[in-house]
This record gives sequence, C-alpha cells and structure tokens, in this order.
Amino acid sequence: MRKLLLGAAVSGALALGAGGAFAAECGGAISADEALKGEDARYAAQTAGDFAAMERLFGDELLYTHSSGKSDSKASYIELQRSKSVVYRSMQRSNVNVRTYGCVAIITGSGHYEVTVNGKDSTVDLLFHSVWVKRNDGVRFVSWESTLAPKP
Repeated sequence: MRKLLLGAAVSGALALGAGGAFAAECGGAISADEALKGEDARYAAQTAGDFAAMERLFGDELLYTHSSGKSDSKASYIELQRSKSVVYRSMQRSNVNVRTYGCVAIITGSGHYEVTVNGKDSTVDLLFHSVWVKRNDGVRFVSWESTLAPKP
C-alpha cells in the first residue's frame, strides 16, 4: 500500500512539474523540516478553523483527494470547512517519512483523524501522502491523497 501511495505521489509531483506548474515557481530546495513545519501549520489551521492561514498555506493548484475518492480544489476544500460540512476536531500523524526532490517534498505516513462530517462525528485511520512545494514566498500545500488504513 505504501508503495502505491508513494508511486501516486511521485507521479503526481512529476506530472505537475512536467506541466511547468513548479518549474517557474521554485523557491529553492525544500528541507524535510520545512515540509513538516508546513504540515504542522496546516493541521493547526484546520483544527482551529483558521481560514486565513489555510488560504496562505494552500497552493492555488491544490488537489485534495479524500479517502472516499472525492476530490476538492483549494476553494472547495476550504469552503467545506468554512460551511462546517467538515470540521476537523483532531489531526495526528505517525510513521512519517519525508522525501525531498528539489523544491518538492512528499510526506507519507499514517494518521488518526477525528472529524465531523455533515453533523456526524467519526474517527478515521488513514495512510496518506501530502505534497509540499517551496516557493519564493514560502512553502505551499499542493496535494493530498489518502486511503483507509487496514484494520489491525
């Protein structure tokens, strides 16, 4: 499963890079620490409902693919949260690995999330990849894909 997630992450990053989305916007090499600090800031913004921080952290080309298979853009993902259709109560990651490729960082790992969707509380355990890119004005969250973790 991890190889599948990594393959999807690398393919997505390379496809975006090949399309020129990153080439002109690279702000130098990203470090694993910068990517993890960005991810920490994203988790804090989402659990606090800090939409201004989400606007700053999320790249305009964000593609967020939920474990359900549904995908959102930056605008639609923020709107889901602003409308309270989705409320993240707790977001915790573990078993994290960060790979960097120039200005692109791919974070893979496991996560435990407490979320309210359309008024219904749930807890989900996921395997994920999160892609960050370093730009001249900071690091930006540009891709997420997750799948339900297998039951132990």
